[in-house]
Amino acid sequence: MCQFLTSLVCRVGRRLTTPVRHTASNLISFRQISGNFTMRVLAPPNAATLAGKIEAVKQLEADGFAGAFLPSMAHDAMTVLALAAGETSEIELGTYVIPTYTRHPVAMAQQALAVNAAAGGRFTLGLGLSHEVVIQDSWGLDFSNVVRHMREYLEILVPLMRGEVVHHQGEAFEVHSQVELPDCEPPPVIVAALGPQMLRVTGRLADGTALWLAGPKWIEEVVIPEMGGAAREAGKPEPRVIAGVPISVTADPDGTRERISRAYEMYNTLPSYQRVIQGSGADDPAGVSIVGSEEEIERELLRWREIGVTDFYAAFEGVDAEERQRTREFIAALAPSL
Repeated sequence: MCQFLTSLVCRVGRRLTTPVRHTASNLISFRQISGNFTMRVLAPPNAATLAGKIEAVKQLEADGFAGAFLPSMAHDAMTVLALAAGETSEIELGTYVIPTYTRHPVAMAQQALAVNAAAGGRFTLGLGLSHEVVIQDSWGLDFSNVVRHMREYLEILVPLMRGEVVHHQGEAFEVHSQVELPDCEPPPVIVAALGPQMLRVTGRLADGTALWLAGPKWIEEVVIPEMGGAAREAGKPEPRVIAGVPISVTADPDGTRERISRAYEMYNTLPSYQRVIQGSGADDPAGVSIVGSEEEIERELLRWREIGVTDFYAAFEGVDAEERQRTREFIAALAPSL
């Protein structure tokens, strides 16, 4: 695998001269058709093994999903997506999301450019801070001044991926570097920004946000005004709003919500998610989930589209495997009309 990635990261010192087949502009934000905004549907390629994840990406493409976005758990997400790129041709490939603290922005720029080259421009780099319990308590790294950390990280990473020389003297990083790779176009960058400060940093420096467990109330009242306002002030296009929650087509909504409450209980212990869930008008992850009949699911997804969600990240749930598969099939069939 190291040889595979090394072969993609071509010799430093030349500027991109040949355009790739896909570009960030045709993946980012929403499309406008006949005056109506359409919401793309993304999904995680869930599987226990490396081979299984690659097959799951292939199946998502075959089923017509717009993107396969892989959480940073178990197998390294960017490595998996680089391999999956060779087995697919159209589906967007993204991370949802990679913690910034364990990868220096120069190293992140090199790897992200390599994966985007492997994917023919179909890769989107999703970044996040993670949480104090992971970064500080488990990994032993300092988790203070997180907004400053992300701001400096993006100030270094984004210009590096454009091939620019970066001289950055900050409190979190000191970098004097350049990353120029042939045939490697910079991927779009999305950030798991939940609170107002992080949303403003994201709007100014990145291409959008990767939300998780944020309901329509929080998205409409906090996410879009804060991030969108910062983007406009910076002279940038409207940012991408990717919103992910558990979703289930079910005849047993109460049972499904109970299952979601148990399965996602850990998020009740994480302060950043507590604020977002409560700010969404809910008490726990089940309260922001989309659960119900086919008609109720469609009505709710259209509501999310109308408030400005550009992409819906569907975490398929249900009381059993059959119900989860039913949900997946329904969402795949519904996606073209959203």
